[in-house]
Amino acid sequence: MNTKSHRANNVSDDLDRVRLAAIVDSSFDAIVSKDLDGTVRTWNAAAERLFGFSADEMIGQSILKLVPEHLHSEEKDILKRLRHGERIESFETVRQRKDGTYISISLTISPIRNGMGTIVGASKIARDNTSVKDKERRIRVLLREINHRVKNQYAIILSMIRLTRDHAEDASVFERQIRERIMALSASHDLLVSAEWAGAPLSDVIHTQLRPFRQDHAVTIDGPPVILTPTAVENLGMAFHELAMNSSEKGVLNRAQGTIVISWAMAAGSFEISWVETFEPETPRFISTRSGFGSIILKRIAPQALNSAAQMVHEGKTFTWSLQGPLDGFVAPAIAL
Repeated sequence: MNTKSHRANNVSDDLDRVRLAAIVDSSFDAIVSKDLDGTVRTWNAAAERLFGFSADEMIGQSILKLVPEHLHSEEKDILKRLRHGERIESFETVRQRKDGTYISISLTISPIRNGMGTIVGASKIARDNTSVKDKERRIRVLLREINHRVKNQYAIILSMIRLTRDHAEDASVFERQIRERIMALSASHDLLVSAEWAGAPLSDVIHTQLRPFRQDHAVTIDGPPVILTPTAVENLGMAFHELAMNSSEKGVLNRAQGTIVISWAMAAGSFEISWVETFEPETPRFISTRSGFGSIILKRIAPQALNSAAQMVHEGKTFTWSLQGPLDGFVAPAIAL
């Protein structure tokens, strides 16, 4: 090879090295190289961002500086397998940052060979997969929550069927009431699903349950913004559906006369919510005293689920249903919208 060709090849090699160095330095993944004894030889900017150590702090140091003590055997096994030329598949592990915190990473390891083809070290590409792990954890939590909720709903629906059947006048009434009650339950679930089962705004629960009755002009809603717990969403959702359904048959939502005021308040660790319906003219026997499904929801199921006390009173032109109990049973930890 003549001198001119040799120089051209050297220039080409230099350019390749510069390009490679630029790629490594600008990578969003941490790229580190080490000798077969675990001594760090290169350390890119992403490695510094990921682990907190600068290149000056890591180059010449043992890679074990990043490895939690209980995983030292993992690193030693990797070095042993590299010396034997074994292929190492990408895997997930944990490393320790400069500040002592742990980080979940995905690690890819490739051997580094010299001009003779002998393995003299390894390059590592580390990618932060904390967000992936967080998503997996959230999915597991959601699946457990859904499984729990579904089992509860089976019990509620079976109770709906039995009690509605016992008090329905005929098959058509039974079919309509079951359909409406299951749709009301489904509407509450839609609110929970949209918020990943974390809860839902109380105002949304009320509007969702009253929407099918289309009498918003008769209803006043008054209370501070709050996020209900999932249990409160389900039980208050069923309660408001039963109240609205009863009103649509015998009260304000049927006659389009009178008013309904739904209000709630928080004080000294307690929560109180009420439905106050005022009739024009006076309505006799507004709410059934029999043990139908609606009455059981309002008097027993919702109060028990929310560790609260219910009151239901019909006097003259006014019907009142109220529920009072511990604040944490109703309101999710972040109560402000």
